[in-house]
Amino acid sequence: MLHLPLRYEDETVLTPLEAAPPGTPVLVEAHVKRAEVAFRPRRQLVVHAERLVLRFFNFYGSQLKQFERAAETGRVVRAFGEVRSGFLGAEMAHPRYRIVDPGEPLAQSLTPIYPTTAGLSQAELRARITQALETESLDDTLPSELRERLQLAGFRESVTLLHRPQPGDDLEPAWRRVRFDELLAQQLSMRFAYRRRRARAAPVLEVNGPLLKAFLERLPFRLTRAQTRVMNEVLKDLREAHPMQRLLQGDVGSGKTIVAAIACLAAVDSGAQAAVMAPTEILAEQHWRKFGEWLAPLGVRLGYLRGGLREKDKKAMLAGRVLVGTHALIQGDVEFARLGLAVVDEQHRFGVEQRLALRKKGDATASGTVPHQLMMSATPIPRTLAMTYYADLDVSTIDELPPGRRPVRTKLLSDKRRPEVLARIREACAEGQQAYWVCPVIEESKAGLRTALETYEKVSAELKPLSVGLLHGRLPAAEKAAIMQAFQENRIKVLVATTVVEVGVDVPNASLMVIESAERFGLSQLHQLRGRVGRGARESACILLYGELAGLARERLKTIYECADGFEIARQDLQLRGPGEFLGERQSGAPLLRFADLERDRDLVEAAVVAAARLIDEDAAAARAHVARWLGSRQELTHA
Repeated sequence: MLHLPLRYEDETVLTPLEAAPPGTPVLVEAHVKRAEVAFRPRRQLVVHAERLVLRFFNFYGSQLKQFERAAETGRVVRAFGEVRSGFLGAEMAHPRYRIVDPGEPLAQSLTPIYPTTAGLSQAELRARITQALETESLDDTLPSELRERLQLAGFRESVTLLHRPQPGDDLEPAWRRVRFDELLAQQLSMRFAYRRRRARAAPVLEVNGPLLKAFLERLPFRLTRAQTRVMNEVLKDLREAHPMQRLLQGDVGSGKTIVAAIACLAAVDSGAQAAVMAPTEILAEQHWRKFGEWLAPLGVRLGYLRGGLREKDKKAMLAGRVLVGTHALIQGDVEFARLGLAVVDEQHRFGVEQRLALRKKGDATASGTVPHQLMMSATPIPRTLAMTYYADLDVSTIDELPPGRRPVRTKLLSDKRRPEVLARIREACAEGQQAYWVCPVIEESKAGLRTALETYEKVSAELKPLSVGLLHGRLPAAEKAAIMQAFQENRIKVLVATTVVEVGVDVPNASLMVIESAERFGLSQLHQLRGRVGRGARESACILLYGELAGLARERLKTIYECADGFEIARQDLQLRGPGEFLGERQSGAPLLRFADLERDRDLVEAAVVAAARLIDEDAAAARAHVARWLGSRQELTHA
């Protein structure tokens, strides 16, 4: 009953053939005269009716017999489709049709057209849905007070109307009720998941221990007010006896990593381990270096896990108190001594099962506790998205940049001006600076994009004698690490790379970013890449080289050129591409919203948030019934 129509067709009115408007499907009626199989220009069933010809290019023998019987018994065909002018007069190609007796009553409601799949006909769907409407409970799950306050139509009336509307019916109140119910079910499901996890036990961590105190005293800079606020929110969670489930979000370069390091020290001060998982080896390597700079002077032993480590080396690394790594952290043979905190960076790049696997590594059956979990994202999450798909998490936001971060100038240039860009790179490198040159693919593609391999060869030749490096995801881990180290040490002046440098790469001396075929990148990705420069004392620039510009690509580049605020960029990206791009694999196995739209229905999102909080407290049984109606068995999905 919640499989709702995509659209409707009007079969309640017969249209005379001569009045049929061009290009508009209508219902017509005509006596069947005869039927035949023709072979020119191709095999087809041709039905001759009164002033009308029907053509079927894919047909069964039973259809031929059906029309032959209709002609013999004087029955009529009612056909729905577009009427076109043909060689023999008015024609319809592959119409939907019924053989009926003359004068048989017409349909009383519009004909719903449902989403379907191969092997499942509209007729069968309509029959199943009609049966569901007659047998399933259509009782309202919402309290009357809530319906009245939000001026919501009744559930029974709304669903029945959407399946069987009359011509001219106003369907908006019914759709509004459906969209609100869907948002409420999602909100309730998230809250139930949050409560289930909060009911579990977690280790109570020391948040004022000697290592943490020493670290804060030795910091060569002051934390921003936003960093201090977020640090306090995280530490408050860590001293609770239930697991933290917090998302830390902040714009590129806002200083999230240092908050994660502080949380890790709370775990070490408490005699526990902390694990930091990153989606790429380059980002994991960056964390390993940064954590080493910060924590090693305090005597904290670190471990670094990546794919391909020998068993002996892996065992030595696992003895560390703070472990940094890639997916290697969740391999079957990895065992932690006592995992108190799991940090997942760029969390949307991991699937649900991968994040759960890291947390489960810390399940201590003896103590019955689970580790605290901190997830981080440099892609700011629009407010409506945070209120819906991330409602099962506490969200902390670093909403200011550290002092000294200079804004990055963004330039849009046609790729025909490539020589100017090369000249600009020569100038920058002559002044001791470095540059990135980012390409969208590694090898030749059908899209005709300039590839990283081709660009590397051309740029190397064009910028001689400057040293140019090439970095992409298919290189062996050791080679990637060596190239990044050479770039960080200024032995490589220009780094040609794919989007592996999108996150985590921190080279303050790199002040110029060139993005090839920029129209092919998403908004958030462009913003992330731009954030790789502007980390030093010099003024930095991001040059977006574009080819053909049209439609959404033009909108994206206009937005990135005009806006530097990651949250506003994320909001516009949500409008352009929808929530799937932000969620990544977060909702693996769970559907995105089918009816509600986060941008259009912002008022309903906010109403659902408030209503869910009240309903779950005041009438938990009604809340569960509502979730069961909308999500069925899926309500038990673990939101990780």
